Amino acid sequence: MLTVILETVVYLCIGLIMMMLGYWVIDLFIPVDFPQEIKEGNKSVGWVSAGIYAGFGFVIRSAIISISTGEATELLQGTINTVIYAVIGIIAFVFAYFVVDLVNKKFNFNEALKEKNEAAGIMIFGIFIGIAFIVSGVIQ
Repeated sequence: MLTVILETVVYLCIGLIMMMLGYWVIDLFIPVDFPQEIKEGNKSVGWVSAGIYAGFGFVIRSAIISISTGEATELLQGTINTVIYAVIGIIAFVFAYFVVDLVNKKFNFNEALKEKNEAAGIMIFGIFIGIAFIVSGVIQ
């Protein structure tokens, strides 16, 4: 029972740290100040933020369940793998954002988010969730 509690606490901490790191990195690449926009009620950025957290949560979950834990060395290896897959997820999210934005000539994601275009935020949310499914499928 103590092992399960320890694993839960460790993975919870690693997961939260990696989700916040992913959020911060993506906020660096998208030229919109996420905290300020959310404070002002920009729903499009809210959707993007939700996609980041939900997507990373899904990727991290898949990384955790791909490792059978129970011993200290397996827990250490599991946390290392979780961090590696989360970093791959961060890279994949940023890459997908720019590729879809580049291919989509009808409008610009960056401008749409600044203009509070909720539909664009929902679209980006979907891109992030889709990428999370792909990365998770590779992990498992």
